[in-house]
Amino acid sequence: MEKSGKSILKRLTDKLYGGIRMSWITVILFAVGTAILTAVFLLLPIFENTSFERMGVTFEAWIFFAVIIMANCKKPLESALKTFVFFLVSQPLIYLIQVPFSDMGWGLFGYYGYWFILTLLTFPVAFVGWYIKKKNWLSLLILAPILFFLTSNYVDGFRETFRNFPRLLVMAVFCLAQVLLCLYAFTSNRWQKLLGLIVPLAAAVLILFIRPQVDINGTQFLPGDPVLTENAVVITGDDPAAVITIEHTGEDSMVRVQTKKFGVTDFSIQDGGTEYRYTLEVYEDDAGYTQVRITER
Repeated sequence: MEKSGKSILKRLTDKLYGGIRMSWITVILFAVGTAILTAVFLLLPIFENTSFERMGVTFEAWIFFAVIIMANCKKPLESALKTFVFFLVSQPLIYLIQVPFSDMGWGLFGYYGYWFILTLLTFPVAFVGWYIKKKNWLSLLILAPILFFLTSNYVDGFRETFRNFPRLLVMAVFCLAQVLLCLYAFTSNRWQKLLGLIVPLAAAVLILFIRPQVDINGTQFLPGDPVLTENAVVITGDDPAAVITIEHTGEDSMVRVQTKKFGVTDFSIQDGGTEYRYTLEVYEDDAGYTQVRITER
């Protein structure tokens, strides 16, 4: 039974990482198909706040797709070109499909800049990444950042699953499966596999224990839409849970909130002879997401 299981896994990895004819037509169809699937996950309410929605936000699924392309190319340059084109087609297409259904319209493409930079980086990364096919210690070294990223994701995912079942369970299992598949397919001995599994896991668990509860550094509009002047100052108590500063004055007045912990902070804004009084709450909602809320007092 064990031999049969290994044989099935070997056939799967041989097909997935080397048995696909990665022609240019295949690359384009792959890009269009993944873009449509991602847009569906982002548009349909049933996928909101699920592991599937993350396909349009984070990288774990795109790492999986990129490794498939790289492993099915014959040369490093082919790997670089085809991975680059895959991302060049798929990423803007995701936004294009969403435009007719979004209140932001074409403004959605304001988020594409980040993914365009990542798309440019895929060329050198996929060129080097092709060498994972050598199945040696260099392969493990090249895989190391990917293994650490995926391991951090599945550690975080399983943690959230235990706290708010079944949130992120699919993502966690998917990332763990990717780690195991990559180690099985692209390493040649048990020591490489063991190091590739244990070292990223130890690092991810260590970071999980030493990192802060939250890491908020963003802007927030104030309730009531006050129009602050350049003289406005923030006043807090002796032990605030967050650092609050004036970010912008005038018609679109807002504050910047910086904190690494959950908690409540009462603060006021003194603007000449006018005082605005607020309460800031940084908390975790029922779905496990960190939320920032400002209310008037």
